[in-house]
Amino acid sequence: MQDPQAAGSASDTTGEQALAFDRRATSRLLRKIDLRLIPLLALLYLLSFLDRTNIGNARLAGLEADLHLRGLDYNNALAIFFPFYVAAELPSNLVMKITRPSLWIPTIMVTWAGMCVLMGLVKSYGGLLAIRSALGFAEGGLFPGVTFYITMWYRRHECGLRIALFFSASTAAGAFGGLLAPAIMQMNGTAHLASWRWIFILEGLATFLIGCLAFFAMNDYPDRANFLTKAEKDEVRRRLQEDSGGLGDEFSFRYVADALADWRIWANCFIALAIFCSTYSISLFLPTIVKHLGYTNTIAQLMTVPPYAAACICCIGFGFTADRHGQRGIYIIICALIAIVGFCMLLGSTDSRIKYAGTFFAASGIYPNVPQCVAWNGNNIGGSTKRSAGMAVQIAIGNLGGVMSAYLFLSKDAPDFKRGHWVLLGLNVLAGLLALAMTVYFRFENARRDRRFKVPGDFTTEEKALEKSKGDQATFFRYTI
Repeated sequence: MQDPQAAGSASDTTGEQALAFDRRATSRLLRKIDLRLIPLLALLYLLSFLDRTNIGNARLAGLEADLHLRGLDYNNALAIFFPFYVAAELPSNLVMKITRPSLWIPTIMVTWAGMCVLMGLVKSYGGLLAIRSALGFAEGGLFPGVTFYITMWYRRHECGLRIALFFSASTAAGAFGGLLAPAIMQMNGTAHLASWRWIFILEGLATFLIGCLAFFAMNDYPDRANFLTKAEKDEVRRRLQEDSGGLGDEFSFRYVADALADWRIWANCFIALAIFCSTYSISLFLPTIVKHLGYTNTIAQLMTVPPYAAACICCIGFGFTADRHGQRGIYIIICALIAIVGFCMLLGSTDSRIKYAGTFFAASGIYPNVPQCVAWNGNNIGGSTKRSAGMAVQIAIGNLGGVMSAYLFLSKDAPDFKRGHWVLLGLNVLAGLLALAMTVYFRFENARRDRRFKVPGDFTTEEKALEKSKGDQATFFRYTI
């Protein structure tokens, strides 16, 4: 007769092996999803960011002179993009929620590709404003749509790295644009077109081709993914339900109203506003800033590449670490401090080498904070419809920072651009302080719920179902700090 203790040990060993197998299987499943989703999403965002910021490269290739831009004309052309971009974000997320990502995202992509090509054909300041407006409206749905889309595939503490990988394409876009622009500038006069026009035309055509392929390459939500087996679909669904506690996923304008009335989302909106303004300022003006350190146009284009490369590494590194740690606020604070160091170097030195080093710190602190603040907001919104609306609102408010960024680095402030650097320094201080306040609040709120209610693992499925419509106000929901 088998010894009961030995039998128990054998049973425990079997359970541990099963658990180990489950973990390995889950890792394989996540890698499978990553390979099918993230490279394509990153490519789409690379093209999106390239098409909205390549005007900074075109400026150094003669855009202002050819279109006879004076005074604030160039800055107005930058700024007009953002109100239309913001206006599209929430409606676009709701349309994608009602339709499907594989139809909606490629459609808006093909549309903005056409706008980018047309920007290379404009003949006047008015035409430039009109096409930049249309480009903003067409592009507006991509970033909030994809960040929401990622939350429909991954658990809360798996989203940060994926959003960071996706967003790191913006740094790649900056680096790629800096490498590509000097090569395209050699086409000056080809087909009687100036080189700045070819920057828009060629990059727009590349986006159009990838957008057409995206209709066939992009997947919808897990239930309709043709690359997953039925067992894998069930596992993805189970993991997400376990992570969310089975909160409501149905579409209802009630959840949209809940998002608009949630002060926590609005607090994250102001963090995003500070971070996005900093990001757009660097994206749009880094070639100009570097040029005024004493370099020629071509060399300045190339010298924007290393700061973007450093920012890309930090973006992915902080995303990975934050997911492993299961926290976000502390990393937003750390990145804000890195950016603050960079702007202090730009403000406090007259040595062009120190100023150039400051651009590395500024970019390395600013760029990782975009996916961190977006993931943090998404982590702390319960229910997919409210999360879709809440993330769209946050990103919309954040992108209003783009309007501000357009006027921070004026020609009259060259070569030091102290006003712009001071504003960005202050904004990163604001982002760090708000992140600190929200971290403290979420920590205390989680502790309060732990004292007053049961810990999340002790709630039964039936008890959770009774609070299905409460979202993040459900007693079993705990915030990511």
